[in-house]
Amino acid sequence: MSDTRPATADRSPGPALVPHALTDAAFTAVAAGRPSAATIETLRRAQLGRHLLLLREIARAEPTAAYAELVTAEQADPARVRRLLADPLFGAWAAGCLAALRRGEPADKAGVPYLSTLAATAPGHAEHRLRASHDGLAVDVRLEDTDPLRARLGLTPTGRLCAAEIARWQELFAKAWQLLVARHRADAEILAAVLEVIVPVEPDPAARGISATSADAFGAVAMSRPADARALAVGLLHETQHSLLNAVTHLFNLHEHPETLGYSPWRDDPRPAAGILHGAYAYLAVTRFWRTEAQADANPGQADRRRGGGRLAAFEFARWRAAVAATARDLLAGGGLTPAGTRFVGALLDEVRPWLDEAVASEVVRLAEGANTDHYLRWRLRNLAVNPTDVQVLADRWRLGEPPPQTPVGSRLIPAPRRGLESSARLDLAHAWASNHPTPPPPNPTTPTDADQTNPHPSTDQTNTQPDSTHPDDNPAGAWPDTNPAGVWLGEDRGGGWLGGDSLGVRPGGDQPGGRASAGDFAYLGGDYGTAVDAYQRMILNGFGGDAAWAGIALVCGWGQVEILAAVHRALGAADVDVTALATWLFAGAPLDTPPTVPTPRKILARWETS
Repeated sequence: MSDTRPATADRSPGPALVPHALTDAAFTAVAAGRPSAATIETLRRAQLGRHLLLLREIARAEPTAAYAELVTAEQADPARVRRLLADPLFGAWAAGCLAALRRGEPADKAGVPYLSTLAATAPGHAEHRLRASHDGLAVDVRLEDTDPLRARLGLTPTGRLCAAEIARWQELFAKAWQLLVARHRADAEILAAVLEVIVPVEPDPAARGISATSADAFGAVAMSRPADARALAVGLLHETQHSLLNAVTHLFNLHEHPETLGYSPWRDDPRPAAGILHGAYAYLAVTRFWRTEAQADANPGQADRRRGGGRLAAFEFARWRAAVAATARDLLAGGGLTPAGTRFVGALLDEVRPWLDEAVASEVVRLAEGANTDHYLRWRLRNLAVNPTDVQVLADRWRLGEPPPQTPVGSRLIPAPRRGLESSARLDLAHAWASNHPTPPPPNPTTPTDADQTNPHPSTDQTNTQPDSTHPDDNPAGAWPDTNPAGVWLGEDRGGGWLGGDSLGVRPGGDQPGGRASAGDFAYLGGDYGTAVDAYQRMILNGFGGDAAWAGIALVCGWGQVEILAAVHRALGAADVDVTALATWLFAGAPLDTPPTVPTPRKILARWETS
């Protein structure tokens, strides 16, 4: 079909090359996150073909005896050399080497001598394997802790693992596999067909767990060791999706403008359109996982009450089904997809759409959708800036008792200089509630928490600075794909604790769940919106109006463009300016521009007013 033809064709002289292609049915199935074994094999063959093409271009760019050595080794043992060339880490090396040569770097710095090392690699060299089998389905992957190429996945690899560390990885892997086969067999089959290499990496003390895949290393995952088997299972499913989408995008152009920045529910920094699709596609598998877990946990014969029964799984399912569906709709409405991209995202949306109608307890839905809205509001506060002239005009009119001007007031995207790691006391508190963890008593409403005292990201142009073109992350790897030549995809919050201290989403380091939450957060958790508004407003008026407080009051009142409200309130500089009165004046009278590429939070002001 014309929509799913390969993105490029080989025009070099010589015998015609048969392009890799997918049928309509295969393309739709992989877009829905359900590729067949035959489709995965097609994608794997395409990756090997890409590796061979990269190798050919390296040999053309830098003729070397090392290439001849590799040819000789292939003549002696074709199967062995073919396995080496198909390895995910070879793909990462080949892409990086060719890019370096084309930048004019010398051969040794570009990594060309690695070909000699590859040619001399002894058959059956020592390596660690993670193996598991359950109910007739087996998996076997390499635990890579020695190959220097493992650093090309973008995160800092650990040193050589000791026997106890290897044993712990094996234990977690076996338990994760048992869970996947028992409850998620179709996804387990996909995982077994895709995953080849796990690279252990150093944990980030500022994060709850990190992972990455590379666009050039199909089937390889870099990750810090997770706390438990369920976290490992979710993390591997998530990263496998990234590998599949990377393979698809090597065959098909899905975006007209893949670098266009926008909102992603899984990151607190603006993401390119290609990265937003990656997030939605990876979270399709995460959503499916939690959907199945919620269904299984709801069965009294299978529920694990220590994990809060089905409530945590239901919370994650409700949260991510909404986020995936909204993101897919935004991508389709944005007009930036190619015909193939439209088909792909349409199939993704068709997969998740029926899940939106599945029954979930109303209180779970309230907190799950609230978590999504909360993230969106904090993203706005962090990354959108208001014209300082507009802010001053609004402040002056308020002081004079005049209505706001009728000219539109909007915000523009000025990304924060650095990516801030996800940190939300309200989300921690919701996870603790969903997990049946005891929570600490609410703090004094006038006492700020550590999170509330954090300096907010400014929301006017005069105090924002445009970051450089690389837009580096706090994480050691760069963002995918426009800011990182290695094509590294950074992990996000998996839900349920892959970024948590355990699979329950509680904070690491022994902190009591919800321990950073404010009085407003506790009131919001309990559905007492009037008390929550009062508490958040007191925090703001007492000078602790960080993003947590501003997002909190906007969450319970249903205010979308909170960055405008916060900027005007700060410009007024008066401790007695009632936030709700200012919001009523501003949002009722001023024409506001809402970017069409991000969802508008669900209005819940009426619920607060009648509480």
